[in-house]
Amino acid sequence: MSDATRWKATIYVGNLPPQATLQTISEAFLPFGEIADISLPKNDGRGPNGADNKSNNNDFLGKGPQQQQQQQSTHRGFAYVEFEDEADAKEAIDNMDQAEIFGRTIKVSAAKIPKSAQTGGLGSKTAVWEQEGWLAENAVSEEDRLASEQAQNRADDPMQGLEGLDVAGPKPE
Repeated sequence: MSDATRWKATIYVGNLPPQATLQTISEAFLPFGEIADISLPKNDGRGPNGADNKSNNNDFLGKGPQQQQQQQSTHRGFAYVEFEDEADAKEAIDNMDQAEIFGRTIKVSAAKIPKSAQTGGLGSKTAVWEQEGWLAENAVSEEDRLASEQAQNRADDPMQGLEGLDVAGPKPE
């Protein structure tokens, strides 16, 4: 699955209560379609073992109560849920936005593509002229370039030819 397709199938779940875990998020969104991945960022951005917290939805299986308790108290209050299908993500947004989890109203919307994942435009790490799309849109054909040069050559200086005039005003006839 391409990055653009993945981001279209990913939703943002905000205002999560501290009690929310990977398991509760998975159980809440599983009715809308197959979940490819769930990310529940930690406060410090790192997981309990020093690894990134992006984990598969099956990672919550086999964890003891102590690990789940640690997970409950340290997440940042939001999660990203990636579905296998974009239509499932839209259905989850339509049905779960403003729903309640543990007494707290959650905000569910389409995830925004981070600047680091964007392929072009402002904030890109690639120069505009090196991007294939920009070159296709802004490349000037040889014919257009020649026409532009001819137009520049024809644009005479408005003061040209006035060097020989000694007197201001109309030419005497």
